[in-house]
Amino acid sequence: MPKAKVAVTLSTEILRELDALIAEQRFPNRSQAVEMALAEKLERLSHARLAREAAKLDPVEEKALAEEGMGVEIAAWPEY
Repeated sequence: MPKAKVAVTLSTEILRELDALIAEQRFPNRSQAVEMALAEKLERLSHARLAREAAKLDPVEEKALAEEGMGVEIAAWPEY
């Protein structure tokens, strides 16, 4: 995947912690540490969005839609 350079401003405390992680060889360098942190945060945000959208669904309406057209077969299904 192609990469682009960006300038990022960090607090001195965050930079100090980041450099400590690099010194411990938890990350190879600052760029990769920041890239990995951003990728993880974006992944979490996308899952949070899915959860928010799912929370908007009406369970009663969803059940009715799922059962639509099942006719007499529905009696054979377990209650949920």
